[in-house]
Amino acid sequence: MTNRASQKKDRRRTAVPRSIWALGFVSLLMDVSSEMIHSLLPVFMVSVLGLGAAAVGLVEGIADATTYITKLLSGRVSDRLRRRKPLAVFGYALAAATKPVFALAPSLGWLVAARFLDRLGKGIRGSPRDALIADVAPREVRGASFGLRQSLDSVGAVLGPLAALAIMAASSDDFRLVFWIAAVPGLLAVLLLAGAVREPEAKAQAAEETPTVLPGPEAKRLGRAFWTVTALGILFSLARFSEAFVLLRAQDLGLRPALVPLILVVLSAAYAVTAYPIGRLSDAIGRGGLLTGGFGALIAAHLLLGFADSLAAVYVGAALWGVHLGMTQGIFAALVADTAPRTLRGTAFGMFNMTSGLSLLVASVGAGILWDMIGPDIPFLAGAGLAFLALIGLITRAAAGRRRQVN
Repeated sequence: MTNRASQKKDRRRTAVPRSIWALGFVSLLMDVSSEMIHSLLPVFMVSVLGLGAAAVGLVEGIADATTYITKLLSGRVSDRLRRRKPLAVFGYALAAATKPVFALAPSLGWLVAARFLDRLGKGIRGSPRDALIADVAPREVRGASFGLRQSLDSVGAVLGPLAALAIMAASSDDFRLVFWIAAVPGLLAVLLLAGAVREPEAKAQAAEETPTVLPGPEAKRLGRAFWTVTALGILFSLARFSEAFVLLRAQDLGLRPALVPLILVVLSAAYAVTAYPIGRLSDAIGRGGLLTGGFGALIAAHLLLGFADSLAAVYVGAALWGVHLGMTQGIFAALVADTAPRTLRGTAFGMFNMTSGLSLLVASVGAGILWDMIGPDIPFLAGAGLAFLALIGLITRAAAGRRRQVN
């Protein structure tokens, strides 16, 4: 039996661990909670509070940047403590506690504070949770494990907007009632994580392997392969922006506010059905080609949304947006786990997510400015151009790597 055939047999024999499934359902419940709010928040800001698209971009950009910057510190702390779960529980609990604040918000300042604390919780839990998945998952099903969590997370992103739609229909478009009810699945997520996820025993580390809390020499120890993956993540984030603009595009083309969450349902459903199969496929055939396909899906989504003149085009564009997320997010996470030293996985996920988040902040704020100053189609067309340049860079890098192997 060849080595490749043996690896395929091992993948068939190795199951995704139960703790990964539990983490997936934790993500599902928290995403139900978050997306009940997120699916309506851009429209709430514009229609109820009277804010502009630039304000939406600013709030979403600050929220995303807060998440990713916090992930760096929490990842490094989890490496230092050699414990992932306590930080993850605290982060989920903080996010759950902020949900009622959205229902009380009378102004932009309240919304910024609520989104800041909500995303702070997400940042605290993110890197330790991803590092925990890498610690628990056998290498032969690593892509499948990350893909499974992404898929279950996206199922929550489908159920959340559907719940929001049902409550809006039953309550005569009562935004604040939706925000109050969203607190319930968030609390359930915290309880599930605390009771059902088991963390593996920490292995003893030599003194020189123990990371410091603040960035330092560990950056060199992460290695060239990791930094190459991080550079690709930066390019990818610059080529996209918050999904809030997909929702605003639908409203711009005539979709009434109560139905705007349907766009997020389509996007998240495409994400959910794509992420796990792509993750498992990446374990079998490698990750590079699938990542290239994800960049191509993003270009197609941008072009459809940019040139859209009907709601049908927006629905298709939203589906392609979900496909591109399913083809990239789990694979990027698996690539970080593949290339980072075990003792620095929290730091690696934190660094990757922080740099990607800062890039996403630039993209989201820029998209809002372009929308307000020029028009709603321009952010998507600009995104398509940036995504095309990133795709060229990815293909060029892959070709250079093949040439080095031949030589």
